[in-house]
Amino acid sequence: MRVLLLSAYEAVSHRYWADSLMTNMQGVSWQTLSLPPRHFAWRIRGNPLSWWLKEHETLSQPYDVVLATSMVDMATLVGLFPHLGRAKKIVYFHENQFAYPESSDQMPQVEAKMVNIYAALAADTLVFNTAYNRDSFFNGVRTFLKKMPENLPAAKPLEALRARAHVLPVPLGPLNSAFVSRPNPRRIVWNHRWEYDKNPEDFFNVLIALSEQGVEFELAVLGQRFRKIPAIFETAQEKLAAHIVAWGPQPETEYRELLATAGIVVSTTWHEFQGLAIMEAAQRGALPLVPDRLCFPELYPAEYRFNGTPEGLYQRLYAWLNAPESRPNRLDTADWEWPAWRTAYQGLLTYNQAVAG
Repeated sequence: MRVLLLSAYEAVSHRYWADSLMTNMQGVSWQTLSLPPRHFAWRIRGNPLSWWLKEHETLSQPYDVVLATSMVDMATLVGLFPHLGRAKKIVYFHENQFAYPESSDQMPQVEAKMVNIYAALAADTLVFNTAYNRDSFFNGVRTFLKKMPENLPAAKPLEALRARAHVLPVPLGPLNSAFVSRPNPRRIVWNHRWEYDKNPEDFFNVLIALSEQGVEFELAVLGQRFRKIPAIFETAQEKLAAHIVAWGPQPETEYRELLATAGIVVSTTWHEFQGLAIMEAAQRGALPLVPDRLCFPELYPAEYRFNGTPEGLYQRLYAWLNAPESRPNRLDTADWEWPAWRTAYQGLLTYNQAVAG
């Protein structure tokens, strides 16, 4: 089976998914094309043109399956290379443009949303990493279409499109035996992008309040950092200096070691479609503490969720740090790992075979 895997904006999680697919799928000859995760507006509208100019020969080859992320403009690509339309076309949604919170300094990403819609319409199969991602996509498309100038009949076409949708998460790979889990119950880890949509304000303000109450803890702030960083990071680095054991992006080996020593991993995000960073820390033994919104209720039992408010986070962390008996047991992550999903992914790539979801 010849599979063309396309990633138009290869963020870290997208690359992780692609690499693990190629490692775990047997009997597949892979050809991959990707574009770096920068210049978002150019990438999402220009990816077919970029590949047409640079990868014409590769795209002119025959394939059994075209597997693309949702930022790939599949409709335009098939228009430029009509023979790709004869392949099985699958679009994988790591995220969707309809569920992103929009900051005050951003214009609504109408074109990005349109690319998501056209990619879905051009695909034979749609795959989402969580039910939340799927549902927010279809709800968002329905709302978006109502804003168009004409009162278009969208209900039946969306029902037909939804019938082609499945849920397959990005599975976790096996643990590296070099990083033996040895959690420090007082070590709290933040391992997310340093951006406003991850809601670092709530996280750091709660930790500052805990520190001012004399609560003992260690803090490792990891994750991807950008040129424009929310101001709370500078404030937190100063006020929490006595607690910090790591600050900023780390080399891969050090990052894995820090995850292996994490006692608690926290998310306060306003935006998440699966949350691989939290999952990887939980797989290594950290207790996840996530808000009761977005994708989290379908992934985490209630004892690992707080009510989504700073007060709720403060109360849960205060209890976990001061009353060890209040902590839940280590989360069993076997259902997130490759052995649980290999058959479903094999079915996804094979003609005339059903997939889970």
